[in-house]
This record gives sequence, C-alpha cells and structure tokens, in this order.
Amino acid sequence: MEKSHFFAMLSRMKYINRWGLMNNTNTENISEHSLQVAFFAHLLVLLHNRRTGEELNAERAALLGMYHDSTEIITGDMPTPVKYYNPEIISSYKKVEKLAGERLVSMLPEELREEYEDIILFENEKDESLKIFVKAADKLSAYVKCVEELRMGNDDFLRAKFSTEKAIKAMKLPEADEFMEKFMPSFSLTIDEF
Repeated sequence: MEKSHFFAMLSRMKYINRWGLMNNTNTENISEHSLQVAFFAHLLVLLHNRRTGEELNAERAALLGMYHDSTEIITGDMPTPVKYYNPEIISSYKKVEKLAGERLVSMLPEELREEYEDIILFENEKDESLKIFVKAADKLSAYVKCVEELRMGNDDFLRAKFSTEKAIKAMKLPEADEFMEKFMPSFSLTIDEF
C-alpha cells in the first residue's frame, strides 16, 4: 500500500505563523486563519445567494477557504508588503505557489490527486465565481486580526487595519460590506459585552 504524506504536511499549517513583520500580542497561524476564511467565505456566498437568487455553492467556497493558504506549508507566509511590492515579485510568487501546490498534490495517492488539484491549485473554471468570496473572506479575516490586535493596545496594526479596510471597500462586494456592518463590530467587544 502506497503511503501518503499529504495530511501530515497539512497538519504543519499550525507551524506557519502569519504577520511575520508585525509585533503580535497573539500569534496567528495559517491553520487558524484558514478555518476563519472558510467560515467567512461560506457566509458571504450564502448572503450572495439570498441577495441575488443565485445558487452558488457555499460549501465549496468554505472548502476552498480551508485550503487557500495550504501552499504556505512549503513557501512560508510571505509578508504582504514584499509579496505585492511589484508585478515581477507577484508573478514570480504565483509561480512558486503553483509549484508548491503541485508538490502538495503529488503527496496524495494517484486516485485522489485530481480532486485535490482543483481545490489546492484553485484553477477550476467552475470555481471562478467563488474566488471573489474567498478573497474577500481572506481580507475580512485579516481585518479581524487587526481589530483584535488594536483592541489589545497593539498600534502596530493600525496602518494594516486602514489598508485592509480600504482593500475591502475597493472590492465593491455587497456581501463583504454587509459583513463589515453586521458582524465586524462584535470583534471589538469583550465576551461580557455580547
């Protein structure tokens, strides 16, 4: 029987910390982040379907959110200012991410690779309509991190909060705007204030 290292590698998501250039009061790893992105992507698609009458697959969006940063097990989490510094770095990093995704998928038994390739490489045309929601969920998760750090008195996240909020607004995604209005304020509260 062929042995697979795939899920052992995925379990290492907990060792890849985000926000490496920032002073963190609470470290966040890509495993925690990916779960939150999955929660948010699922909700955003549900909101979209309710608003438009479409029937996009919210569960698929959640699944894509779970795996959206899985390649960082191999690449590490590149800080946003570096990752998006210029078009050449963006292009090069996308190639590295694709290679990392292919490496991860290659760790699966042959009969499972096709299904996971669609999820990890995120290149399936049927998922094209979900990409915006996963991207928005990723930004919302980053914004939550900023709000939580600022609530703890960590001003290192002030600029990141403003730039992330600006990026969310620039998406012009009604569902993300609704999330910001309905759900985001609670992240500034203590448990006793709920």
